[in-house]
Amino acid sequence: MKKFYASLLSLFLMLGILMGCAEEDNANPETESDSAVSITISQDNGAEVIAEEEIVIEEGAILMDVLEENFEVEKSDQGFITSIEGIAQDDENGKYWMYDVNGEEATVGANDYELNPDDKVVFDLHGME
Repeated sequence: MKKFYASLLSLFLMLGILMGCAEEDNANPETESDSAVSITISQDNGAEVIAEEEIVIEEGAILMDVLEENFEVEKSDQGFITSIEGIAQDDENGKYWMYDVNGEEATVGANDYELNPDDKVVFDLHGME
């Protein structure tokens, strides 16, 4: 009889160990490595908001790629943005597409900017100051 109880106890211990090891990871692997950024398209220093999107990105995402995937964008042969959402820059009046990230003016082109989680990007069509 002692052998029976010892076997039963061993069985329960083994089941407990296996259940502890088999804990299911409910986390979605995509959401663990993904994060969101906010992109706003405006003109005249934010006087008119054209579009505003919260976009989920993957680590290492480049701003120009994300912009082109989510908005209608036209570029010059040199890679400068000439139109977003059908609104073109105005060379004659000196209005061009500029962007800032988290309130700071960009120091690199959109082709070179690697997005960070929670970045707030604003593309604005306005005159050179």
